[in-house]
Amino acid sequence: MDSSEKEGSGATGSLPPPPPLPPNVAPIKAECEPAKKVLRVPMARKGLGSKGQKISILTNHFKVNVGTVDGHFFHYSVSLSYEDGRPVVGKGVGRKVMDKLHETYSSELAGKDFAYDGEKSLFTVGPLPSTKLEFPVVLEDVTSDRSASPDGNESQKERERKILGRMHPPKTFNVEISFAAKIPMQAIQNALRGQESGNSQEALRVLDIILRQHAAKRGCLLVRQSFFQDDENNYTNIGRGVLGCRGFHSSFRATQGGLSLNIDVSTTVIFQPGPVLDFLLENQNMRDPQYLDWSKAKRVLKNLRVEVRPSNLEYKITGLSDLSAKIRCMISRFSWKQKSMKNENGEAETVEITVYEYFVTHRKIQLAYSADLPCINVGKPKRPTYIPLELCTLVSLQRYTKALSTFQRASLVEKSRQKPQERMRLLSIALHNSNYGAEPVLRSCGVSISSNFTQVEGRILPPPGIIAGDGKAFAPKNGRWNFNNKVYSFFAFAAFYLIYVSSLVSQQFSYAFIEICGAN
Repeated sequence: MDSSEKEGSGATGSLPPPPPLPPNVAPIKAECEPAKKVLRVPMARKGLGSKGQKISILTNHFKVNVGTVDGHFFHYSVSLSYEDGRPVVGKGVGRKVMDKLHETYSSELAGKDFAYDGEKSLFTVGPLPSTKLEFPVVLEDVTSDRSASPDGNESQKERERKILGRMHPPKTFNVEISFAAKIPMQAIQNALRGQESGNSQEALRVLDIILRQHAAKRGCLLVRQSFFQDDENNYTNIGRGVLGCRGFHSSFRATQGGLSLNIDVSTTVIFQPGPVLDFLLENQNMRDPQYLDWSKAKRVLKNLRVEVRPSNLEYKITGLSDLSAKIRCMISRFSWKQKSMKNENGEAETVEITVYEYFVTHRKIQLAYSADLPCINVGKPKRPTYIPLELCTLVSLQRYTKALSTFQRASLVEKSRQKPQERMRLLSIALHNSNYGAEPVLRSCGVSISSNFTQVEGRILPPPGIIAGDGKAFAPKNGRWNFNNKVYSFFAFAAFYLIYVSSLVSQQFSYAFIEICGAN
């Protein structure tokens, strides 16, 4: 076969050239049809049920009125980075930065309030002055001064702040806000009429984000759409230094009766707030600190936040000292420049001092039991900052994410049970305390929430009857069927017999397996 035949065979050769076009024909470019957008419509209901006794019931839904339907939610993408360009990845920092931005640049934002989801999305009612905005934001350290010093020692607090400033200087963040999309508020009304679309889901998501932001400003712990407030009445002890914390889940729902706010009781687990030593004793089920497992304590305490007295400043635990704070423990010694003592060159003299000596002698803070215990490290691994254990208190609302024991799970379920009347009372209190009417973003879009439970019509269905082996039907009593003095049917007897035989076979196999293992 020659080369021309090989090319024409089609096995390895290229396709033949297209035929020439006539001189009076112009080629037309083929265009792909755009993909049709699928409209998501709720499944139509065939009809309403009619069986059973009709009753009126109250539901945990609260009617919502939307006054503004002609406006739009404007969605903006938020990018946070450090001064050197590194992206911000830490949780919780974004809300602090955006709160500071709103406080500092309110005029540049045209006085608009916004809803921020804590990550990369920001929503406003109406547009911002520009489609792209950039702001530098200077944020102090994440520690906070929750209350005044109990001893009123203001000068000591200022010294503590100076030390904190040297440890964690203020950070500058760069914030970029870019326009992403426009969501019509009319989409909410469309969803209520059964014309559900992607816009309606996005609009309801914006309303839920507003609820989350409102709860965050009130100091609540956020777990998706559940909010937990620092209130001892909401705590229940489930053992080993872990508390069950009662909170509330709230979200907007499109229902047949219109837009409603669904609120229900929710529960999460948190670390027991209070003195660190009390938590460790409870966590390890000990009464005497000398028997504590400090390696285990180090793992449990890592990354938890503590409030240190008398300054009432918050720090994150990075570890523990290897030994106690007493003078005999060299690991707890550190170099300290004492201004009252100067060397020959007139410079402050550096002396070696223990943590215990520093707090008792120079800070004039009496320590009752910290001398024989390790210190809390709130500094960096290569530059530790030690604080006596008894001066540290675990901050409230720190979520416990480890697996619960069987006893803890059973205790949490048992203590979380509530009767309907009690649950209704708690939900009414939760809605009142939330004060959604004061939320500026909800007000700007004309959202108002009723304080009354929604009443709907329900039906009590008759319980199904059961026919026994003798052909007689009997109804349940108190929610259960009692088979005492009843004749079983053939099928029920056969089922019970098969279960019995299979259990005997399994038991004999187990005995044989044990005998074989014993013989070997």
